[in-house]
Amino acid sequence: ERKERSFNKLYVPKSIEGALPFASKHKDEKKRKKKSYESKRAVVMEADEKKKFTFVQAVNTIRNEKRAKRKEKNAERRIVKSKELAKKEEKLDAARKARKRQQHRAEGKLEAARERK
Repeated sequence: ERKERSFNKLYVPKSIEGALPFASKHKDEKKRKKKSYESKRAVVMEADEKKKFTFVQAVNTIRNEKRAKRKEKNAERRIVKSKELAKKEEKLDAARKARKRQQHRAEGKLEAARERK
């Protein structure tokens, strides 16, 4: 049988380590001699506990699906509303433009009449 190989830890210079993102930085964790309590214990749910957990999970799933549907509908509504507003604005712009044209025309006529006198 082969002997288990042990490797030296990777040495990263401090200057380079400073530029690394947090997740990639070297962590000083010493190997534990004894297993921790969390790693030793096994979590086994009882039947009623399991039922409650699955029920809560199902309720949350339904809620999330409803939320996603609502969000989608609202997005569609927003698109329709923005199109309607754009049409309305276009009509208003056309009316403003026509009104301005009328005003400039009337002013031009008045000016022309003044010049003739």
